[in-house]
Amino acid sequence: MCKVQLKNARLRPFALFMALFLMNVSWAFAQLTVTGRVQSKSGEPLIGVNVIEKGTTNGTVTDLDGNFSLRTEKGKTLVFSYIGFVAQENVVKGTRMNVTLLEDTETLDEVVVIGYGSMQRKDVTSSIATVKADKLNVGTYTDPAQLLQGKVPGLTITQSSDPNGGTSSITLRGASSLRSGEAMEPYYVVDGVPGVSLALVAPEDIESIDVLRDATATAIYGSKAANGVIIVTTKKGKAGKATVNYNAYVAIDNVMKNLDMLSASELRAYAKQHNLTLGNDYGGNTDWQKEVQRTAFTHNHNVSISGGSESTTYNASINYMDRQGVIKGTDMDRLIGRAFVQTKALNNRLTLSMNLNASITNNYSVETGSDNTSVYDAMNYYSPLVPPTDANGNWSIYEGVSQNYNPLSLINEDTYKHTTKKIQGTGKAELDIIDGLKWNAMLSYQNEQFLWDEYHTTQSQLTTVKDNGQAHRRTTQDSRKVLETYLNYDKTFNDAHKLGIMLGYSWEETTKADGYGLTVYDFYSDETGYKNMGLANKIDDMNGVWSSAENTLRMISFYGRANYSYKSKYLFQATVRRDGSSAFGDNNRWATFPSVSAAWRISEEDFAKNWGFDDLKLRVGYGVSGNSLGFDPYFSRMVFGGTGWFTYSDGDEYHTIGALRNNNPDLKWETTSMFNVGVDFSVLRGRLGGTIEYYSKQTSDLILGYQVSTNRYPFGTMYANVGDISNKGIEISINAVPIQTKNFQWSTTLNLSHNKNIVKKISNDTYSVDYINTANPNIGGFSGTNSIQRILEGEPIGTFYTYHWEGYNADGVSVFSDYDENGNYVGTTTQPNETDRVKIKGSAQPKLNLSWNNTLTYKDWTLTAFFQGTFGNKIMNLPRAQYNNVTNLGVGKNGLKEILERNMPNDVNAQAPSDRYIENGSYLRLSTLSLSYNFGRIGDWINALKLTATCNNVFTITNYSGVDPEISLGGTEPGVDWRNSTYPRTRTFMLGLNVNF
Repeated sequence: MCKVQLKNARLRPFALFMALFLMNVSWAFAQLTVTGRVQSKSGEPLIGVNVIEKGTTNGTVTDLDGNFSLRTEKGKTLVFSYIGFVAQENVVKGTRMNVTLLEDTETLDEVVVIGYGSMQRKDVTSSIATVKADKLNVGTYTDPAQLLQGKVPGLTITQSSDPNGGTSSITLRGASSLRSGEAMEPYYVVDGVPGVSLALVAPEDIESIDVLRDATATAIYGSKAANGVIIVTTKKGKAGKATVNYNAYVAIDNVMKNLDMLSASELRAYAKQHNLTLGNDYGGNTDWQKEVQRTAFTHNHNVSISGGSESTTYNASINYMDRQGVIKGTDMDRLIGRAFVQTKALNNRLTLSMNLNASITNNYSVETGSDNTSVYDAMNYYSPLVPPTDANGNWSIYEGVSQNYNPLSLINEDTYKHTTKKIQGTGKAELDIIDGLKWNAMLSYQNEQFLWDEYHTTQSQLTTVKDNGQAHRRTTQDSRKVLETYLNYDKTFNDAHKLGIMLGYSWEETTKADGYGLTVYDFYSDETGYKNMGLANKIDDMNGVWSSAENTLRMISFYGRANYSYKSKYLFQATVRRDGSSAFGDNNRWATFPSVSAAWRISEEDFAKNWGFDDLKLRVGYGVSGNSLGFDPYFSRMVFGGTGWFTYSDGDEYHTIGALRNNNPDLKWETTSMFNVGVDFSVLRGRLGGTIEYYSKQTSDLILGYQVSTNRYPFGTMYANVGDISNKGIEISINAVPIQTKNFQWSTTLNLSHNKNIVKKISNDTYSVDYINTANPNIGGFSGTNSIQRILEGEPIGTFYTYHWEGYNADGVSVFSDYDENGNYVGTTTQPNETDRVKIKGSAQPKLNLSWNNTLTYKDWTLTAFFQGTFGNKIMNLPRAQYNNVTNLGVGKNGLKEILERNMPNDVNAQAPSDRYIENGSYLRLSTLSLSYNFGRIGDWINALKLTATCNNVFTITNYSGVDPEISLGGTEPGVDWRNSTYPRTRTFMLGLNVNF
């Protein structure tokens, strides 16, 4: 028995060897070499086609003749993929496989949202840019508009690191108004509903964004489209089993750069060198920037669920963001909920949908007043010789100089909270009446509630605050109702003639400024803050009561559009909109906004077949749109209100009532007309393509307030239509895939835009001004200098108009060019006045805006590098001007280190707002660097998992000496670096997770 077992044991290795040998032999016989040729439909060989055995990394690429050779097994599936062609799968049945790939027309057939409808990209005659969700910017953005920075030529977006929004701005193809705020920004449409607040949209819920750039695209929105239209489409449910998606990221922020202020030791050394007495030297050695700033932490979570059947689909999501600011006391948290359901009835002829969006946002901010009360200002000027607290633990204070505030006191003793609650509900119906004819109806209601809370403790250092604590609360409510109904008829005849007609009606009613507030003071304790104002002992009579005048604005519109296409070769479109608004004068309540455009797809012509273009389209159009944004219904009417107080003979005080606005029955719309010509092209089967645009945008009847005689009018200012502005520009967008191999791909997009802005007119025979002063610099010692820019005829908005610095006199005091009343140069002066201000060469308007996005993919790894910048623009560096004030050092404030090398202690003019502080604002920034890995499907319950690491604001190349060259380029005061309101730029590190169940 033992011998048998021993014999069997000796045979086991031999048996195992034979088994493995037979398995290898059978596998070798099962393997076969598949050869073949890949070609296009025209028979042209395709070079570099990826040939991959499905589900593996076994693959190859075709050679110069389109041939390939690959060892695989019978029954396996080979996947053939190539840019510009539809991917194809073939099952291995033998050793020979010839494949013909069909051209991918996805880009041309892409559906573009055009307002009250959609059409295929190849049939578009207007300037419309589309950005899909996966192409949007990645970052800790609280404003969805920031997702578009650098993605659309002509769309200039300045981002802010302030969690509460800060000074970010957005402008499309130059300024179209002399009014600021809403009047200069694009109009937003979300899921077909015009005027929806973007605060109701979480970035993770966006499917795509379409930007309507020229007037032939925007005219369908009439009086609200002078600054372009941004259409946001959110994600909808799809038929199939329910899927759950979880998006999350955590991020940390740190300040990129601070001003180089004097340290305590440097300040003492400077004082000793120049025999200065520092009255506030309390032995401190404080870095106030570090005291005020922190490493900020942000986390964001988005959970969505979607699914449905063939007749009913749904999508619901909830988003929560908690974002700290790098300045202590600045925070934001936000909750957004969204629910969408769509169902079909009447044999699928009727589609009904409901959408509900809601958000609650809490913003916590700090004091940013202009009289040195801003935390952003005080962290620089407050003396490093002063410790944060005194011997008793109270915030240190030095009263030897005016307007001098401990920044930590401002943060801790003066608190501000702003809560916004928004809810919006929309119901839609779409009925297929007959083949090609659809009727649409939409009803939307939006309500917004705003609550401002403010408390100043008994320890507040603000001189405007009453004793023993002061609380202020106010609330307002806005509402908006929209009804839209329209018919769409789309029909193709004889496979050649495509006709589209749309007719619609719109009704809107917006009610704003329904609010009230109260200010009280003299509390026994700071414990309750603003949450129990009834514990206060005093109120300043009626001065402590705040209220706003509710106003209701109504608008009625009729609109239509007609499209015609012949074989998608010759394309025509015409639109018209007739708007009526209660905002304007009785003589100009209605206006008409038409447009017409055409396109020629040259690549469809027989003579162009051999030109090498996949697609070549020439577009041309002209349209008119208006600007009714930023108005209330009383803007053109006589308005009376409280102008002050008087004491009656009985000793009681009563309001004085007077005129606040004049009546102008002729006040009408600001009107923008635009001519646009563009060329769209694609070559090398989609590996290289782009767009080149030229536009001429003319805005007339600009509304501005003009001084009038109170002998003729009750009020001293009259709003009238006078001004004209011109914007002309060129935009270039290039998309390319320079490298495409089996495992690696590099795709790149370059956007370039140039806009020339000119103010053509600001006066007429009735209302006349030589210029308009803008941008008050608020520089210590030069309070009489109320502006550093002027709006002038023949010059762009953002023209600097200030003193010309000529250096120093023999005493080391700054001197400036001196001019007489006729503008003749007469020498230099140490006391510049209004007549010494001159136009400074250069402008705040950039000559070139650039963005460059690169995506490199290797197997499951993806690296994205996004660059953006502006070139040829000027910046007024007001912080540098203010902190070069050497006289501040002697009275107990701080200054920049450059004082040590450039300024004598007797230079009382060092801080004068002159061209000395106007600097080159050009910069190039690596805005985003992102690396992700896609794990794909994991097990049976994780459909997809992706990890992403991102860094924002990686580095900046610039000669600008301020903390950041990316400042606001919008409004009527572009190119000014403000010291009291500019939030520090941060560098952000993010780690993100996306998982689909």
